[in-house]
Amino acid sequence: MTRLMKHRLFWPLFALVALIVINTVARPQFIKVTVRDGELYGALIDILRNSAPLMLVALGMTLVIATRGIDLSVGAVMAVSGAVTLTIIDGSSSPGSTGTVLIAILAGIGVSLVLGLWNGFLVAVLDIQPIIATLVLMLAGRGVALLITDGFITTVNSEPLNFVATGYLFALPFAMFIWLAAVAAIAVIERRTALGVLTEAVGINPEASRLAGVRSRGIILGAYVASGTLAGIAGIIYSSNIRAADANAAGDLIELYAILAVVLGGTSLMGGKFSIAGTVVGVLIIQTLDSTILFLGVSSAQSPVFFAIVVVIVVLIQSPRVHQWGRTLTSGIRRSEAPEVRSDAEVTA
Repeated sequence: MTRLMKHRLFWPLFALVALIVINTVARPQFIKVTVRDGELYGALIDILRNSAPLMLVALGMTLVIATRGIDLSVGAVMAVSGAVTLTIIDGSSSPGSTGTVLIAILAGIGVSLVLGLWNGFLVAVLDIQPIIATLVLMLAGRGVALLITDGFITTVNSEPLNFVATGYLFALPFAMFIWLAAVAAIAVIERRTALGVLTEAVGINPEASRLAGVRSRGIILGAYVASGTLAGIAGIIYSSNIRAADANAAGDLIELYAILAVVLGGTSLMGGKFSIAGTVVGVLIIQTLDSTILFLGVSSAQSPVFFAIVVVIVVLIQSPRVHQWGRTLTSGIRRSEAPEVRSDAEVTA
């Protein structure tokens, strides 16, 4: 049991299960899953569907943090991607055509890839600090999105686009399959090839990795490209869900939630070792918290405080120092409760 508790994923999974149990006790309908027209519905299904944008962004953020970097521009990239995609669809003569939607989606992802490449160029080639390099795009990106949409919220009603966020495949939300595919692809690339080890090496010590022959610049550049591309896909899913391109609301504060998910999953902000599975659990924890707020009827004004309190509790549960204090306290109580052992001389006397 002690060995199991020392596993990196034990406490994140414990926190996730605890949240699900608390929700179920507070409202038993939380775990209820119904079937309508061959499709699954319920709070748990909603969590799997709604977590798609954050999951994609957090996956990219995991790779960036593993290289000892940070990407504050993911929300802005989401806004730009959604603006490009919906502007193309809106300006098309056939917005309901699958071909038009596919071209628009590819264009949005392509622009996001270029933006990620720009971030990577600033960090890896020009050696600008990641927080400064990505802050530039964070501030300018939404302005670019507003220019693309002429300062308005572009609304589009296209069935192929709506399917991305709200459609179903094999009785499950299509958006869930998108983030599952992304998780699988990154897991294969990072854990079944040498790239994962090289990424961790760069994060632990970039200079030593370079001297050892590792192309650290290329790995850092690739991490930011992946982050930008995944954020672009997340932006398309978000725009598909609301059926509009909102440059101001798209991806608002998502970079902070993504960083939180990565940390909750056990990845260190100091770079180096990272956990893709931990990031997945971290995102599910945050999305479950979101559902908890709705189920418990917490008002929108109080929800940030409630969210912060629960996050603090979850972080304390995962803290190694708290675990050490708990073990020390437990061993002290056991010693105080143990019966006093008397020597043979004392017994004879």
